[in-house]
Amino acid sequence: MFYISKLGWLLAQPSMLVIVLLLGGVILLATRFQRLARAALIGAASLVVVGGILPLSTWLILPLEDRFPRADLSGGPIDGIVVLGGAEEARVANGRHVHALNMAAERMTETMALARRFPNAKVIFTGGSTNIVLGPAVEADAAASLLHDLGLEPDRLQVDRQARNTYENALYAKQLANPKPGERWLLVTSAWHMPRAIGLFRKAGFPVEAWPVDYRTAGSGDIFVPFYSPSEGLRRLDTAVREWAGLFVSWLTGQSKSILPKP
Repeated sequence: MFYISKLGWLLAQPSMLVIVLLLGGVILLATRFQRLARAALIGAASLVVVGGILPLSTWLILPLEDRFPRADLSGGPIDGIVVLGGAEEARVANGRHVHALNMAAERMTETMALARRFPNAKVIFTGGSTNIVLGPAVEADAAASLLHDLGLEPDRLQVDRQARNTYENALYAKQLANPKPGERWLLVTSAWHMPRAIGLFRKAGFPVEAWPVDYRTAGSGDIFVPFYSPSEGLRRLDTAVREWAGLFVSWLTGQSKSILPKP
């Protein structure tokens, strides 16, 4: 399923669909299927305008980002923090021997802020290698190096190097945490990813409280704001469509109890 999902998404993502339609249209122009060629080219142009310039992706991602507010930290001590992989450019870190982060860098910075705020809390990082073509680069190795250099004591950190997706994140994080009744564990991941992650953690029997980070919108005021760079709009559209598809598949396969988990 991991490989099927990776390859399937590679072909199904909106930005790839633009390329497929463009190439298909250009190739068909040299044949007698002129009407089909024009339809493909019009479809590609429409997708660039609607998905890359108009705020369609914002409309799709806002309900996900707004679904889970941050946990109330005044309700008692925090026993542990689980942070999901996805912020690390592990291959770059390995190749350049530096710390390398991407747009989801707040997963790491917020984890350190929480770790300092709750000095007795354990920290679990879960993330293996998601590469299916390039050589393996383990997210947990890059994350552990970064967190240690930022000042996290080594005896507070546990890492899972096996998980390749959020379903496995939940399973392996629970094994490492072995949560006891009454303990409070925070889950740190991107706000748009939080609904799916919470659903999978709940199904795995690991009760966690949301600590969303890496917001891609400033709030509901963005629903009328167009993109000045079509590539940015399409990138956000890829993210939003992937999450909605992931929510549906997680529910369909029984990995989550609902399509859109509630707080």
